[in-house]
Amino acid sequence: MSKMTVSVSPHIKDSASTSTIMRDVLIALCPALIASSIIFGLRALLVTAVCVAFAVGGEWVFEKIVKKPNTIGDLSAAVTGVLLAFNLPVGIPLWQAAFGSLVAIIVVKQLFGGIGQNFANPAITARIIMLIAFSSTMTSWVFPDALARAAAVLASPNTAISGATDAVSSATTLVILKGETGAALPSIQNMLLGIRGGSLGETSAIALALGGAYLLIRRVISWHTPVAFIGTVFLFTFLVKGSLDYSVYQVLSGGLLIGAFFMATDYSTTPNTDWGRVIFGVGCGLITVLIRIWGSYPEGVSFSILLMNILTPYISKATRKKPLGGVKV
Repeated sequence: MSKMTVSVSPHIKDSASTSTIMRDVLIALCPALIASSIIFGLRALLVTAVCVAFAVGGEWVFEKIVKKPNTIGDLSAAVTGVLLAFNLPVGIPLWQAAFGSLVAIIVVKQLFGGIGQNFANPAITARIIMLIAFSSTMTSWVFPDALARAAAVLASPNTAISGATDAVSSATTLVILKGETGAALPSIQNMLLGIRGGSLGETSAIALALGGAYLLIRRVISWHTPVAFIGTVFLFTFLVKGSLDYSVYQVLSGGLLIGAFFMATDYSTTPNTDWGRVIFGVGCGLITVLIRIWGSYPEGVSFSILLMNILTPYISKATRKKPLGGVKV
């Protein structure tokens, strides 16, 4: 007994730091970044670069002004910039992308105390603010003409395609599912590859799945929230519509996959217990489907994650394990 050491938690230590975790997240986002640059062209890289530059620069300037230690080296600001860019249309004016990055970093993150202190996901909150402030440009979806040609060739290899426009306006899959347009649904193959309209980082389901698998393998995230989130959307839509195809399209559409793997798993804004993460994911899934099917917006992922972020402290408290011999408070 004399060799035992009494100390406060944490008792289990890990070599992982904030910067190594964020580096893994950036690596996991690379497939979607590559896919977006192929799908939407070089402007996808430009929008992403602007968001990252203003996110990192905004954090550096704010911390200089308030005389706080510099934290841009932990890469969290860069991750926020990439995630925000992935939630924007490719045609977004660059000044609006810069504005959104500053809102995410300064208003949502730094004013609440910096990383680990913010109550909501910065990229999600900034996107919602931009959706309200710039509703026209935030809902102007572009479908690159090169992809229109590729999609037509995939559908009918013997069909000749003509035209020289750079891009065409396009309805997203969720708008089509909502019945607000007479456009035909993309094929499942095109949904997986990303040959469809949408935000920069949400179109290629394969790229997002690869990134999510990398995070799971690296144990940066656990399976609880992504599985609960995606599974709830699939089951709930199947119960409501009774169509397997409809449920598959709902899972592959919009920001569900990027939200489930990259934003609903944020350490500081989601529950810290396994059951809490399951409840969080189920809540996100239910709210997403309610908004998608019965709400005025075709997409509900961002709103669902933000609303569940607010409930995170209560979910964590309700699912906290009681120490052996202790009393649950």
